[in-house]
Amino acid sequence: MAVALAPSGWWRRWRRRLSAREVSRMLLLLLLLGSGQGPRQVGAGQTFEYLKREHSLSKPYQGVGTSSSSLWNLMGNAMVMTQYIRLTPDMQSKQGALWNRVPCFLRDWELQVHFRIHGQGKKNLHGDGLAIWYTKDRMQPGPVFGNMDKFVGLGVFVDTYPNEEKQQEAQKRRYSPGVQRVFPYISAMVNNGSLSYDHERDGRPTELGGCTAIVRNLHYDTFLVIRYVKRHLTIMMDIDGKHEWRDCIEVPGVRLPRGYYFGTSSITGDLSDNHDVISLKLFELTVERTPEEEKLHRDVFLPSVDNMKLPQRPESEAFLLSAPHNLDLCGCP
Repeated sequence: MAVALAPSGWWRRWRRRLSAREVSRMLLLLLLLGSGQGPRQVGAGQTFEYLKREHSLSKPYQGVGTSSSSLWNLMGNAMVMTQYIRLTPDMQSKQGALWNRVPCFLRDWELQVHFRIHGQGKKNLHGDGLAIWYTKDRMQPGPVFGNMDKFVGLGVFVDTYPNEEKQQEAQKRRYSPGVQRVFPYISAMVNNGSLSYDHERDGRPTELGGCTAIVRNLHYDTFLVIRYVKRHLTIMMDIDGKHEWRDCIEVPGVRLPRGYYFGTSSITGDLSDNHDVISLKLFELTVERTPEEEKLHRDVFLPSVDNMKLPQRPESEAFLLSAPHNLDLCGCP
């Protein structure tokens, strides 16, 4: 929040009564209050959030590049623009990604994503969407919204094209009541490297949950938030122009290792859209835990979800996947 100080009004009246040193102190206080960099209490109970700059990105995108000091890397057709980072343009057969170079070792966190999807395509003639990642591997192009298949970690997908629905129509089949999904659609998937994302069914077999999210060609800002606290995954959205979070997905018992990378990617095929990221802001959440919770919430080495059985990897592959990261400052592969 920026603080504007007008040359007249209340500030001028108060300034006459203050010394130069007091004026300086008040200006500093106003700037600190308006900067939003200090801890802020969120939700009920003793939960505070702290912005983590090494995992965050906003205009003017000075931390994006290929140098050793850059915090973010571009891949594929992604481009840095003045007001946004374009993952893919509204052109066929493009893919792009943006990846953080610093592994995240936070225990509880919240990622706020400011994005925009828009293009010339009419209803159901656009695609394919974008994904937000927290994964072991980074900068690995592939078929899953521009990222590798059989990833290890968490993927959150903003899918704009209904592949399964189009196949049903082509085969002149109908959905059972309550089964059909309305697109664009947000879903989430946790993978230990053993599962493939099913494009033909828009990820339905492996999704943890999802919701409809009408996000294309809107004239106001659209946001997505991914919150991971006490092994509880919550995904909310602000896509109505009301500046209010709306629930989308809530899954308890999600176990994510520390030391993975945040990223976002997109892909187009025969259909296309502009997929833009305006900002990514990661907050560390500090929450109180009971002694029992401390025992239950020990670090894990492979992603998993309680009450959801993931196929086991071969023993040799599982060992490699669970190997700890190098704990250097960058942690880049």
